[in-house]
Amino acid sequence: MSNWLDEVKFDSNGLVPAIAQHHQTGRVLMVAWMNREALQLTAEKNQAVYYSRSRQKLWHKGEESGHFQTVHEIRLDCDADVIILQIEQHGGIACHTGRESCFYRKLTPQGWEIVDAQLKDPTAIYGASAKTEAHDHSHNEQIDVLSYLGRLMQERKNAEADSSYVASLYKKGINKILEKVGEESVESIIAAKDYAVHASLENKHDLIYEVADLWFHSIVMLGYFDLDPQVVLDELARRQGLSGLVEKANRSKEA
Repeated sequence: MSNWLDEVKFDSNGLVPAIAQHHQTGRVLMVAWMNREALQLTAEKNQAVYYSRSRQKLWHKGEESGHFQTVHEIRLDCDADVIILQIEQHGGIACHTGRESCFYRKLTPQGWEIVDAQLKDPTAIYGASAKTEAHDHSHNEQIDVLSYLGRLMQERKNAEADSSYVASLYKKGINKILEKVGEESVESIIAAKDYAVHASLENKHDLIYEVADLWFHSIVMLGYFDLDPQVVLDELARRQGLSGLVEKANRSKEA
């Protein structure tokens, strides 16, 4: 019997793309690369082992994050040049940004929009002191989201009221916008109280959802005054390393 690895068509670099798919839901979680040794180890261990092109070394998925992938099945496509792994994702997070799947952006008429929630902060996965490309990418991505929302607010201010929810808020005026900010503040408080009493996964998601609503409507409010979310980030950056009591005293003096 010939070696089954010989039937795989590795590319000129000795690599083959590997798609990791949830063995129950069928959702595609990530795509990585394997060389011959990685594929062999994956079959032997029943845990996903990939090859990192940037680091030029084998990469046992979960070795840093603890989010290992148990492999239930390995399939080869008709051209023998793509691998599909049916896996169980430990920790429920496959993406280095802290999401279930690496495929969390959807194409819309406004461009690529993030549609999956971040389940865990990458610094909580890899450590606050770890300076990796994953952390840099995640930080830049979060800034990009705020920049996108800032641009979106300006676009919606000039749009027809029936074209979007945000446009309708702007047409109704500042009182309606502030009313929504107030509502979302109260709902965030209630969600936080519920999570404090019953720290369930459902209550955690509710709290994240309500705070997201609060932040979103706060950005709508900023947009009403033509203020970009970046000004808030700049203010937070200014306060870094400054005692809260000192900062508060400085504000009193300025007033």
